[in-house]
Amino acid sequence: MKLKIDLHDFRVPDGKPFRIKKAKTKVKDVYQDDAHYESLIAEFRTEIDDLQQKMYAQNRQGLLLVFQAMDAAGKDSTIKHVMSGVNTQGVESHAFKRPTDAELDRDFLWRTTRVMPPRGRIGIFNRSYYEEVLVCRVHPEIVTKIQRLPAATTRNIDKLFADRLKDIRNFEGYSHRNGIRIVKFFLHVSKEEQKKRFLSRIDTPSKNWKFEEGDVKERSHWKDYMVAYEDAIRATATEECPWYVVPADDKKNMRLIVSAAILAEMQTMKLKYPELPEEQKKHLQAAKRLLLAE
Repeated sequence: MKLKIDLHDFRVPDGKPFRIKKAKTKVKDVYQDDAHYESLIAEFRTEIDDLQQKMYAQNRQGLLLVFQAMDAAGKDSTIKHVMSGVNTQGVESHAFKRPTDAELDRDFLWRTTRVMPPRGRIGIFNRSYYEEVLVCRVHPEIVTKIQRLPAATTRNIDKLFADRLKDIRNFEGYSHRNGIRIVKFFLHVSKEEQKKRFLSRIDTPSKNWKFEEGDVKERSHWKDYMVAYEDAIRATATEECPWYVVPADDKKNMRLIVSAAILAEMQTMKLKYPELPEEQKKHLQAAKRLLLAE
């Protein structure tokens, strides 16, 4: 890859020093023009696909990409543009919305744990178990009135969310020890840019379907969401399972940074095609001789 992006500006491997107020929503363009952007994103896709094929063949490690963001930050389009060039047999994508009754009957990690990617594949979570410490924290009535928890668990709501963050950190560490690397992205859009995108959805008939009445209401909780995101990142960012806080005011920049991050994380996994033992190599040569003799 010709494009060099300093990912240290966005990678959070230790959440303790992280402060969301210092995180940028816009940076200088890393591409020259639209044509340059298209060539770069295509190159990233090719390299990610090559590593995914090695991951599939090796079948010892998997990768989970978690995407979190405020509304209109561009999660869907980022997943589409970054991952569209990867072999679909090696990718599993899941979008998590309002929990079903069956999901409410179980622990808060159940609905995501049951679709974790197996070794050899890339899993994508469009929203995730982090909703349980984000939207549920901003709207605690979801926990106290909708989720079916014991009364003792909801008596101290602050402790409940602190415990959930510990559970998430432990779960991610457990997954990593079992071969599934988890990389998390917070697509950090500004409140001003979100407003522009909401207005565009209202003014453009082909985008009307994307807009929901509740989107504007959630804007009134912006500060609460930023606190929740900061606490979640601070509590769960580790070297093994890092967060990337990616400026999202420019979608092309965002997609290139996400692509660079995915590629960099995959390169650390030492992925390669398995080498056959000598006995199997002999069988291959014998098969080759038979084919050539036909």
